[in-house]
Amino acid sequence: MSSLTDAVRVAPAANPVSQSVRDSIVVAKRNLIRMSRIPEMIIYGLIQPIMFVVLFTYVFGGSMQIGSSTSAVDYKNFLMAGIFAQTVTFATASSGAGIADDMHKGLIDRFRSLPMARGAVLTGRTFADLVQTALTLVVLAVVALLVGWRIGSDGSTNAGRVLGAFGLLLLLGYAFTWIGALIGMSVRTPEAATSSGLIWLFPVTFISNAFVDTSHMTPWLRHIAEWNPFSATVQACRVLFANPGQSPSDAWPMQHPVWASLIYSVLIIVIFRTLAVRKYRSATA
Repeated sequence: MSSLTDAVRVAPAANPVSQSVRDSIVVAKRNLIRMSRIPEMIIYGLIQPIMFVVLFTYVFGGSMQIGSSTSAVDYKNFLMAGIFAQTVTFATASSGAGIADDMHKGLIDRFRSLPMARGAVLTGRTFADLVQTALTLVVLAVVALLVGWRIGSDGSTNAGRVLGAFGLLLLLGYAFTWIGALIGMSVRTPEAATSSGLIWLFPVTFISNAFVDTSHMTPWLRHIAEWNPFSATVQACRVLFANPGQSPSDAWPMQHPVWASLIYSVLIIVIFRTLAVRKYRSATA
């Protein structure tokens, strides 16, 4: 804590924007150092998505119909974009729990006493979570390749499109961490933050095109799934990975998934960052 105090007490930045960026980097560094000292946080964060990959691949593979195919290989390629997206969004719960823990221990109040930008505490935390999410995605992609996931072999994709897909996943994950930040600022304990962070994530991720073709859903449920921001990113990744997608749909997010994913993620960041920073100011005032 003393090193963080020294870092933010240096000469003030030339303008509020540069000060906010500098302070956010300092807080992000503090959280990354903390994560590196608790390796079990990273290990347990990897176990769950790996279990999802293995279970869905070998338990449901071959019994799911994607379009007109029931091939286990097709389902495996269909599935991975959904698993990747689920992994980055489930990081929301740990983000909220971390912020709630800082609130519970009074660390947020100590930050407030320092001459630093108000939003830097939350921004730094979300940046640190983004780095951890990126590392998790790398490991998960390797596991996916080991179980048979393959990027399209028809020549319709390339390294740039693949990197773009992972970029959209990280953007979605970053957007959802701001929801977690708001939750963490709104509850009293880390346990409550974890529980409330997962309650809404399950319907968001499962009422989507992540694990099943939405054409097999009832019409009203399919409509919800196809306009789900989570579904837009999943579909965008399938397009960029050149993996099998769901059946054709008239829904705009499914016809323009890349743009829909970008728009949804940016809107979520703008809305929930504003609410989280406002909550931070009122909670520590």
